[in-house]
Amino acid sequence: MQEQSENQILPLRGLRGMIAKNLSQAWHVPRVAQGITIEVDNVLAKLKQISANEGVKLSFTHAVMKAVALTLTQHQQLNATLTDKGICLHKKINISLAVNTDNGLVAPVVDDVNTLDLSDIADKVKEVSTKARNGTLAASAYQGGTFTVSTLGATGIDWFTPVLNLPQVAILGVGRFQQRPVVKAGEIAVATCVDLTLVFDHRAIDGMPAGLFLSALAKRLESAEI
Repeated sequence: MQEQSENQILPLRGLRGMIAKNLSQAWHVPRVAQGITIEVDNVLAKLKQISANEGVKLSFTHAVMKAVALTLTQHQQLNATLTDKGICLHKKINISLAVNTDNGLVAPVVDDVNTLDLSDIADKVKEVSTKARNGTLAASAYQGGTFTVSTLGATGIDWFTPVLNLPQVAILGVGRFQQRPVVKAGEIAVATCVDLTLVFDHRAIDGMPAGLFLSALAKRLESAEI
């Protein structure tokens, strides 16, 4: 009894309770995961160059958000939410970004990411992330997302399968940078690589269109077309 009384109980209420409820609902969705490993030296070099030229601090997350948004313009099936009436394909591309706070994981939204340059994305991500962590972000800033990006590279993990951010039909998980051997022109070289994992709602998306989106995203990031 003494040991039990010393245990800490974290009540499932407030934000933590809402997160638990949402995750429970998402877990029952027929979801499928697809993964791909990409080389990122080209895009990292471009980010470094833009950062130096414009005096901004850009990260790989900003590049992923822009690449996802641009790729979604050609793969609209994944820029969607599931409603009682059916699958809603959105014209606007609003990216939800998973942000860790002291109270739990939240996903504020950056609107119209496909129309923003990398510096604008960096500014907006900094703004919503800071306010989310401070608890000063308006409730409306969490609404209207059409696709979610979740990055856990800073934790040192290679890959993961994120849980869907309902009612959105797809979410992308981004792992850490790794130095890996690759074959180029018949010779072994070393490249900086990242694992991307796409999780999608199989009620709304089949494996082929999901795979085509992920392949197109990988190509865009590897060629630094952002």
